[in-house]
Amino acid sequence: MRLDPAAPVRIDLGDLGFDEGGSLLVKRGLRIAAAGAEVEVTGAAVDLGLHLETWCRAEGHRLRLAPASASAWIVSRGPAGRDRRDGGPRGGHADAARPGALAERPPGTWGLAARGAQVEAGSPDFGFPLADRLEVWSDDAARLYAQAVAAQWDPATAVPWGAPFDLPDEVEDAVVQVMTYLIENETAALVVPSRFVAQIHPHFREVMQLLAVQAADEARHIEVFTRRALLKRADPGLSTAGGQASLLTLVREPEFPIASFLLSVLGEGTFLILLKFLEEHAPDPVTAAVARLAAQDESRHVAFGLSHLRRHLAGDPAFRARLASAVRRRHDALRQTAGLNAEVFESLHLLAAGSLSPANLRRGHQRVMTLLAAMHEARRANLERLGFPPDEAAELSSLHTRNFM
Repeated sequence: MRLDPAAPVRIDLGDLGFDEGGSLLVKRGLRIAAAGAEVEVTGAAVDLGLHLETWCRAEGHRLRLAPASASAWIVSRGPAGRDRRDGGPRGGHADAARPGALAERPPGTWGLAARGAQVEAGSPDFGFPLADRLEVWSDDAARLYAQAVAAQWDPATAVPWGAPFDLPDEVEDAVVQVMTYLIENETAALVVPSRFVAQIHPHFREVMQLLAVQAADEARHIEVFTRRALLKRADPGLSTAGGQASLLTLVREPEFPIASFLLSVLGEGTFLILLKFLEEHAPDPVTAAVARLAAQDESRHVAFGLSHLRRHLAGDPAFRARLASAVRRRHDALRQTAGLNAEVFESLHLLAAGSLSPANLRRGHQRVMTLLAAMHEARRANLERLGFPPDEAAELSSLHTRNFM
């Protein structure tokens, strides 16, 4: 630390070459010199003057030979000086909790720089499409990311794959069909955040990280659902055109907030109820475990969607009408499709019944009707959390795709 910031800075390099580390000392001298002060550099290294002249020209500094000296030079920062640590714009603050840490719309030239880093002038513009804080940010992103990282589970050890069980053929077939259905829906839930994560400005890194973990969650779900489907069968079940059509509307949704609403709030919010139903009525310990573990992850995905959209709507209440329009538009687009295929519905019915006896089938049907009512109630409650009035929340919930996701 310099005691007198106004005093001239003198640097004696001795016989140290500029390219051997002398440049570091000169740069340090320029940083600690008072504004407008000059730095005197002396040294005996061969070609020191030539190296200084080349470097100062490239960095925008001025250089002149010291009076009456052949081995001393005066360096002063020029108007085009590009000190990388003092003079460029700072990209917010690394800690998102700090006041003013996040820019409302960070410039594309901040690029991949760490938030809070000094960004050198002349950096390229990356042109990230999702660079508006209102569009992407959630105040809960950092907390949910930390929670997600801590809650990661290993499919090889978290699921009791070796647990002995032997189901009737019709029950095993029902499990396989439900797992097949879950796989394609979780694939859509992987594709959607993966599409957007690369479009988000890295200034909002907590959201990027959370979406990346969310995609990893879905990849793990696909793995365990596939493994359960093939545990006692050679092939998965049926995938229908109606189910694929429903998921296509999610995959093709171009706007991140609307995609987050349709997928995380409505779709995964509904799926969360389904997974809990499957855990409760699972006919074997493996099916129960994969449903329970997946539900743990899905609850975080729903929490992020709600947090993200609540913040968005607080800043732009009119956006609520666009969310409602998206639900109605999707409903109209899928009006002619079959929705949930009969094989999946019948499989859920059988799993809830536990057997083909008439009494159990009646009880299973009642349980599935209760499931549908619980799904509707969960969607309605989530919509009200986003500020929709009760009557509109109920209407929009009833318009949600019959394919659940």
